[in-house]
Formats: sequence, structure tokens, C-alpha cells
Amino acid sequence: MKELVKIKIDPKDINFFNRIMEGYEYLGTVSTINNKEGIVIVRTTPDTFKEVEEVITNLPFHYSLIEE
Repeated sequence: MKELVKIKIDPKDINFFNRIMEGYEYLGTVSTINNKEGIVIVRTTPDTFKEVEEVITNLPFHYSLIEE
């Protein structure tokens, strides 16, 4: 089971994304990998992974999923 989601967003949306995830308490922890390129990761648990994916697919701005 996956426990990490890595996405690329517009750098100006990083704070907004972090606030969105904070609103969904305990789903995952957001870390910025590269603030100039807008690359962030969300560390989840096996139990919350699908919920985090759902939140990300409904973001109000463009994102790209980074597969690893």
C-alpha cells in the first residue's frame, strides 16, 4: 500500500494546499520538497491514502501527480 503522494503545483499555491490539508486533520503531513518548482509530498498512512488522493483530485487549482 502506498503511503506517499508527490505532486507538482504552482509555487504560489503551496501555502493554500497546506491549509487545505490542515483542514482535513490527520489525513497526512505536507512537506515542501522544492518551493521554486512547487513540488510537495503528502505522507499518509495506508488507511488515509485513498482519502488524500480524493482531496488532491478535487483541488481548486492545477496539479501534476509525480509517479515514483
